[in-house]
Amino acid sequence: MKVCIYPGTFDPITHGHLDVLERACRIFDRVIIAIAENRGKDPFFSAEKRLQLVNENLERFPTAKAMVFQGLLIDFAKEQGASVIIRGLRAVSDFEFEFQMANMNRHLGPDIETILVMTKEGYNYTSSTLVKQVAEYGADVSEFVPENVYQALKERVANL
Repeated sequence: MKVCIYPGTFDPITHGHLDVLERACRIFDRVIIAIAENRGKDPFFSAEKRLQLVNENLERFPTAKAMVFQGLLIDFAKEQGASVIIRGLRAVSDFEFEFQMANMNRHLGPDIETILVMTKEGYNYTSSTLVKQVAEYGADVSEFVPENVYQALKERVANL
């Protein structure tokens, strides 16, 4: 069984993330969405809330499951028996960071490959950070995120 890890903070999950997930599910037997706790990034949503928001979108992905992890991604991948890490690329500007991460992960876990996947056209300028920033100013971000995330963003912004 080929297990793939799809890591990120998913703060929040977007349609671009779901696009990469859909393609990963077509390639791998099992996909684990690895939600990084990552307190250092000062997340907009708690890890538990991000897990909930992701899980609410997994119905159409029966071979995927979401988990929160702490520590090194490569250690988590080994614990889960994964042979591949998949990452989405929106633009050329993402490549340098992803390239560095892939090389470090290869050094730490030479048996685990990294695959970089280009997001579908239309999602290449969308990031969780940008979605949160414009949502904080009351902009309609509903076309970039699933409905449950849109509602959670509205609620969170209203309570700031």
